[in-house]
Amino acid sequence: MLWSPAGAGHVLFLKSDVTDDAVSIFADNIALARWLQDEIESMLFPEFSDQDIPVSDAVFTKAGDGRAFWTEIVQSEEESVNLTWYDFAEPFVLRVAPGDIPGRPLGVYSCFLPARRAQLTLNGLVAGGRPFPDMRGDKETTTCCIAWSETWVRPHAG
Repeated sequence: MLWSPAGAGHVLFLKSDVTDDAVSIFADNIALARWLQDEIESMLFPEFSDQDIPVSDAVFTKAGDGRAFWTEIVQSEEESVNLTWYDFAEPFVLRVAPGDIPGRPLGVYSCFLPARRAQLTLNGLVAGGRPFPDMRGDKETTTCCIAWSETWVRPHAG
């Protein structure tokens, strides 16, 4: 994240068979993690919004070009997470204005890069599961996307 009221940084919220279905949070800015829990995760994935979940300090790096593959590497003192997306479908711009979705006052704009294939590893253990075809409005996508330039907006005060 390039800008937020809590500053810039990276955060990974993770729940998977490789975490025994427990939520893990990794961040290089704990204030950003807590802000995302309040502002975004409480709306999208309430299970991730529990501020009693510890945040592991982590370093985030990346590899790839977004055409053949993209990998996000998250390294904490005790854990290593690799998230790799590949076999991409056609990218598209997601546009959801504030209030367009009932119960969600925030809007979001993003460049989505859907992946037909992906792999998550935690300390070398490969997670189960796979992406599935999905729709976002009139766009064909998958349940596994990279969201670049994601921008959340509030309604204009008027």
